[in-house]
Amino acid sequence: MIKFLLNGSWVMETELDPNMSVLRYLRTKRGLSGSKEGCASGDCGACTVLIGERSKGNGSQTVKYHAVNSCITLLGAMHGKHIVTVDGLNINEETHPVQQAMIASHGSQCGFCTPGIVMSLVGLRESQTSCSRKDVLESLSGNLCRCTGYRPIIDAAMASFDVADNKNIINTTPAWSAPEQEEVAGLHTVDADYFSPTSEAELTELLTKYPGARLIAGGTDLALEISQNYRSFDCLISLSDIEELTELSEAGNTLYVGAAATYSQVMPWLKTWYPEVVELFERIGSLQIRNRGTVGGNIANASPIADTPPVLLALDASLELASTAGRRVLSLKDFFLSYKQTQLQNGEYIRRIILPKPESNAIVKLYKVSKRYEDDISAVMAAFYLELEGARIKTVRLAFGGMAAVPKYADHAQTKLVGAEFTEASVAAAISALGEDFAPLSDVRASSAYRLKTAQNLLRKAYLEIANNMSLGVFSHA
Repeated sequence: MIKFLLNGSWVMETELDPNMSVLRYLRTKRGLSGSKEGCASGDCGACTVLIGERSKGNGSQTVKYHAVNSCITLLGAMHGKHIVTVDGLNINEETHPVQQAMIASHGSQCGFCTPGIVMSLVGLRESQTSCSRKDVLESLSGNLCRCTGYRPIIDAAMASFDVADNKNIINTTPAWSAPEQEEVAGLHTVDADYFSPTSEAELTELLTKYPGARLIAGGTDLALEISQNYRSFDCLISLSDIEELTELSEAGNTLYVGAAATYSQVMPWLKTWYPEVVELFERIGSLQIRNRGTVGGNIANASPIADTPPVLLALDASLELASTAGRRVLSLKDFFLSYKQTQLQNGEYIRRIILPKPESNAIVKLYKVSKRYEDDISAVMAAFYLELEGARIKTVRLAFGGMAAVPKYADHAQTKLVGAEFTEASVAAAISALGEDFAPLSDVRASSAYRLKTAQNLLRKAYLEIANNMSLGVFSHA
């Protein structure tokens, strides 16, 4: 059984398809047709809803709302949460301030995308008391509109902050009683199961019983197999409600990132040490995707074009893996075996990502090349980490995605640089060596020749940027 709030009312569900998305549930089981299906892949935003979650720890009753794509969010993940749809914004026929502003600014034409846009802007309005144009653009980055262009929508977003609050479902969140049940929450049918454990002890017990189960956190990629390929999973075990797997902590010179922490949770915390990484994360999907997607899931999915593995390789990350047999630590460079194949064994999961804090003389350069600037998949991802001692390169790690069957280091190019002086000549030698490191494939995103030339040019770009900053005294090296 799962228990959740839907537009302010408690709902309990048991015998529903564990592969059912929130969107399909809303439209087919609840008759709430405001949320639309446009792409069924988390790209268009027409299905956007808000999910409210209580802040964890210290018995907090604070509820935070964030926008998600309901088409690729599974219903089983909603246990103990509050789903708010566009249908539930109004109480006593009073329109929400965002809806008022959309009407006044003529922000809607055909209206198909409008419910999702409204929900994204309501999410923005609920998360802060004022906004900038940048905030609006970020909140709308996952919402596509073919009719209006975005000027009146942006105008509406800005104007909505000047409208006085009215009584609506968001600011009158009902008293929250913790779901009480003896068994692990989930959905079950004769053929399939979805479990949502809340502790690693429960997770370990489930993995003992179901060693072949598919683990799911945000599900922003896994759910595409359901919505796009019409696949059904026999057993899914969620990691997203296990507090230990969402913890962010530091000890000495080491950072620990819980594998089930979302990008939106990680970004403000990580900015202290790696602002360059946070800037790159802003280009991973849309805000709706970052509110659900997890760093651990991006690694475990083992896609050769995933954005985070090259970054984490450059930062010399390790993984803490756990199973019924115990825990082990594995360097990320040893984790990927071949295309979509990793070191993970049946019943084993990524517990957390381990990162060293950057040295004082560290330089981090990250480049993502894609057809769209944001909310798009990389053709080439390049991540460079250097430590310089004077003009000499002490440490160098050059990692790439989209260049091979797995994210990997450019070993030959690194050899040309480590111990050498950081000069145009040494970098030129490394650029040439990239041809020995990679023989990329051609596909719909880019040809082999384009990928190799792009990788070489990104290394040259990094050199020019770093050399220019050094001449301006931006970097201070030991």
